Amino acid sequence: MMRPNQIQQRLRAGQPVLNGWLSIASSFSAEAIGHAGFHSVTVDMQHGMIGFSDALHMLQAISATPATPLVRVSCLDGPEIMRALDAGSYGVICPMIRTAKDAELLVSSCRYPPAGTRSFGPARGLLFGGDDYVDEANKTILAIPMIETVEAVECIDDILAVDGVDMIYVGPNDTALAFDGHVVGARTRAEAAIAHVLARARHAGVATGVFCSDAKDAIARLKQGFDLVTPGNDMGLLKSAAMSAIGLINSHGEAEAGSGVISGGY
Repeated sequence: MMRPNQIQQRLRAGQPVLNGWLSIASSFSAEAIGHAGFHSVTVDMQHGMIGFSDALHMLQAISATPATPLVRVSCLDGPEIMRALDAGSYGVICPMIRTAKDAELLVSSCRYPPAGTRSFGPARGLLFGGDDYVDEANKTILAIPMIETVEAVECIDDILAVDGVDMIYVGPNDTALAFDGHVVGARTRAEAAIAHVLARARHAGVATGVFCSDAKDAIARLKQGFDLVTPGNDMGLLKSAAMSAIGLINSHGEAEAGSGVISGGY
């Protein structure tokens, strides 16, 4: 039987999903994050310093942990999406999905015929997923469009209606740039747009994920109603932990304020 997708299991049980995020090209750190308690871990090939060879090794490392492996691809490109799945990713987060047509291409690239256009060649997917991978992949692999543009927000109902969209993932910083023109400062229009997207997704019965600046932001987003939260990436967590340690030493035991993580995340 194909290895289950822990994200699907938790969503069906009404449980939140904690998602780790990797921007550093290291199988060692990928393995560590996978053992940290996250339910899923995403290899970021868009803004992370990660090429395909690095991503392959990182997916192998995550496979040795309890976490479900995901990949954020660099763009809406069918061959890149298929290659990430062949390498063992159990889902694809795709940035800058603007229209239902974009979402349809994403879903099609994630599904074997007749449901889609994914080419046969499961490679590591078969090794990680099991002997029945090809038969079960269409039901197990997640297609996750990122919603982070004005056009996507305006088209959200059409995107949510695309058969095979398993979850939408909000990028708060690009949404802030699109709606408010900046990432630092008040995000009034962006937050209104995010709330609208969340409400429409809940109405459509589609799961929602969001990138968060830190754990406090993740808690707030869960309370807001998001199903999956990413409490920062590995680089931000590393820098924050280092700054906290240095601050504690310099203050002779009194913690300094400031995390060093950009508010809002991706």
